[in-house]
Amino acid sequence: MKKTILTLIIALAFGWAGIAQEAAQEAKPKDKPVRSPFQSGYLIDNQTTYIPSEGTLELAIQHKFGKMENGFSDLFGLYAPGANIRLGMNYVVAKNLQLGYGITRINMHNDFNAKWTIVEQTRNNTVPVAVALYGNLAIDGRADKAFGTEYEFAHRVSYFSQLIVGRKINDWLSLQLNTSFAHYNQTDSLIDRDKISVGFNGRAQFSPQSSIIFQYDVPLKVKGIREYREFKNPSKPNFGVGWEISTSTHSFQIYVASADGLVPQQNAMYNQNDWTKGDLMFGFTITRLWSF
Repeated sequence: MKKTILTLIIALAFGWAGIAQEAAQEAKPKDKPVRSPFQSGYLIDNQTTYIPSEGTLELAIQHKFGKMENGFSDLFGLYAPGANIRLGMNYVVAKNLQLGYGITRINMHNDFNAKWTIVEQTRNNTVPVAVALYGNLAIDGRADKAFGTEYEFAHRVSYFSQLIVGRKINDWLSLQLNTSFAHYNQTDSLIDRDKISVGFNGRAQFSPQSSIIFQYDVPLKVKGIREYREFKNPSKPNFGVGWEISTSTHSFQIYVASADGLVPQQNAMYNQNDWTKGDLMFGFTITRLWSF
């Protein structure tokens, strides 16, 4: 009897071992996120789906010079009036969740922003695209008189929200589509307070550290949300192209673009520069990462 029981135990043990081995052979390795679809969370005037690892602090310096229209007389806008600068800090509080703050020279905008990469593209295409949400709240810091005689603090506030869908096409090309909604509690006369936009941007890497970057954002004329019978001074598309140099902790982008704002809702609502007529300006973005 003991021999029979021992035989059954040995048989069952080998049986379970065989089943476990077959299951291990059939189990597929976990599909990991693709490597480096973008080297920075910034792409000229846009955000990318990229968020650094949890616990990372990021410093961002963004600068735009004046328009290039005067040529050598002001060194293609480098010494022209109207330059704009933004200083920002971002911190990754949890995996794929980033919070940030920035202050901009034009209108002294203080903006509070958040970005969440909901899903990441995977190497075996289990998930074919990355999807991110970005939003900010900006407070205009100008003197009270800039908002008219019936001033309220709420008139200073504007909002921006964006859905970003990106895909790393191959080892050197990554593309993104986005749609956004901008709202101002108060705008200049005859300018609508709501604006829907769509955009297309990407990165083409041609060396281990260098890439060509580009963007094209188009504010739409949506009759359902307009406040006036006709669109007065509608915002114009924002075109940009540049060169990005990246390391593991730094990213430097130098570019030409048509919009002079550094807060996205300002570009969506107020841009009057027409890139087809040469209304372009030089700009750069520098980011530096620290891990904690």
